[in-house]
Amino acid sequence: MEMSKEKTIAVNRKARHEYDLFDRYECGLVLQGTEIKSIRQGKVNLKDSYVSIRQGQAVIKGMHISPYAFGNRFNHDETRDRSLLLHKREILKLDQATRIKGYTLVPVRLYLSKGLAKLEVALAKGRDLHDKRENAKARDAKREIEKAMKSRIRN
Repeated sequence: MEMSKEKTIAVNRKARHEYDLFDRYECGLVLQGTEIKSIRQGKVNLKDSYVSIRQGQAVIKGMHISPYAFGNRFNHDETRDRSLLLHKREILKLDQATRIKGYTLVPVRLYLSKGLAKLEVALAKGRDLHDKRENAKARDAKREIEKAMKSRIRN
């Protein structure tokens, strides 16, 4: 019996709004005990989390995984720092990129792939307030054009 390819658990929508996303990387997570059970139930929040690289190790900070309902005393700390599994050359490349002014690593999506929890991390650059407004205006204008085209086709 083959498991489904990928099942998205959590998406960081705020990241697309706050940052311009560039290179994306898939990385595994080092989890404890009941964390994977909570992830499978979808009790994860990526909203205020970020990735930092310290001493050649990628770590996600601020990712909230709710305690497993049936975990009793074996439950985990909800917002502990969790190690990410990446190749050494990828970690070095990301470390160099984050040292450049304005670049950061943001988790974009958490998903299950072949039963294993994977995190999609993107190299990102923060947007200014006026950039966000311009994107919103462009999106609204595109929506209005599509609406006008639809009504024109019907008539």
